[in-house]
Amino acid sequence: MIVGDLLHLDDLDIRLAWGTPELLARRITGVTSTDLQDPARYLQPGELVLTGLVWWQPEDGSAALRFATALRSARVAALMAGEGTHGAVPAGLAEACRTHGIPVLAVPAGTSFRAVTDRVYLRLWGGLQAGVRDAAAIPEAARRELVGLIDSGGQAADVLAHAVNRLGVPECSVSTTGGRVIAEPPAVAAAAPADRATGSGTGSALPVGPQENSPFDGWLLHGGPAAQGAATPMLRGLADLLAPLATGAHAEAAARRRAAGRLLGLLAADGPADLGEALAACALPAEGPLVTVAARIDGGPDDWAAYALAEALHPLGVPFAAGTDPAGRTAALVAAPAARVAERLRRARPALQTRLTGRRTLRAGVGPASPAVAGPLRAALVQARYVLAGAAGPIGSTAELDSLAGLLRGIPPEVTAAFHTRLLAPLAAHDRENAVSLVGTLTVFLDHDGSWARTAESLHIHVNTVHYRIRRIEELTGRNLARLQDRLDLRAALLCAPAGR
Repeated sequence: MIVGDLLHLDDLDIRLAWGTPELLARRITGVTSTDLQDPARYLQPGELVLTGLVWWQPEDGSAALRFATALRSARVAALMAGEGTHGAVPAGLAEACRTHGIPVLAVPAGTSFRAVTDRVYLRLWGGLQAGVRDAAAIPEAARRELVGLIDSGGQAADVLAHAVNRLGVPECSVSTTGGRVIAEPPAVAAAAPADRATGSGTGSALPVGPQENSPFDGWLLHGGPAAQGAATPMLRGLADLLAPLATGAHAEAAARRRAAGRLLGLLAADGPADLGEALAACALPAEGPLVTVAARIDGGPDDWAAYALAEALHPLGVPFAAGTDPAGRTAALVAAPAARVAERLRRARPALQTRLTGRRTLRAGVGPASPAVAGPLRAALVQARYVLAGAAGPIGSTAELDSLAGLLRGIPPEVTAAFHTRLLAPLAAHDRENAVSLVGTLTVFLDHDGSWARTAESLHIHVNTVHYRIRRIEELTGRNLARLQDRLDLRAALLCAPAGR
């Protein structure tokens, strides 16, 4: 398929914004949707790039040129720009693409990116012939039936079931690279737990369509042990035929992330906000309650956490919106109880974590339930982000924020370290010069609720020695350990000790 063919796809109304006959003759190797301003690292040579232009801002005169430069460096075939956000393809973008020799096609607001990607992949993969890779790939009659099923709106489970029945390939399943099951044989599905999120295939795994922008959302076709040998070429052909469905699913997921990002942008702004339209765009209930989730991947791109959240939350079977706000912070709003959301994240995280390399770590904080109103949702998001910053483990919840130690963990370590030093530096200086530890004595004394006798017993010293040491602690810190307030201050200072001290 060449770029010029896009202008002749029935009912899509795609128009040429700029391009020469030579550029329109470029061959297309795949499709990628993106709203990143610099998507070069996610693109492959010959790809068709679809963008909704969410990244474009009229006041940023260099944005279009930076985007076009990224496309040129990736050697893409063409750009398709949606007109739904700005009403037209910006003239500056067309000019930047002209500078770099990238043809630009306009997609009207009434044409969905899924319709475009489906049609492109049907043209790219629908021409698969038996014997292209292997004489035993997929018989022509069966191939036509499967293509027709996809073209008529069949889902992955329908296509898989028809292929298994028609081709006799057993135990096939489709999952995301994050491990979420998309389609599998009815017998396997009936025996599996309702919230399972791990692919059922135990044999080979073949990529289905583009693998997209994160480690979590690509599609894989699994073949069980019985699907080896002579059946492997059929699996490759089936993976190719399922590619339009994978591409369409990626486009839908990208649209959901964009809608979630707009909702989170409203919550990130100060002042009142009418969330009705943004909630409806995310298919979230207008009145709530909604549970907030904040997430990040240490050492990974900002938007990867949004992909991971979507993978983790999908098996709940409830409305949710996961995306990244203008400041690059990932969050989700979920129409489910907080305890259920936290449990789902804990169950899903191990499989998602295996997809990350190096020291990248997925973390999340679950906030409280809130009405679907700007003020309460903002407050709930603040709580979720606080838990994310200070959770003892990778998944935390405000339901666990029930102790002074838990509360202090969410404070930046630079602040807690300064508080620790400010209150306890005189004791630390004493301990460096003496064999007796006043910091240790203070810790034991507070651990025993200020009991002189139990402190003496624990330290194996006379109670008069405890009295002497406590007086010395009070002299050095300026605090009176008979007062509850001073005890609380010193207890907090001990809890704020930097890690390893």
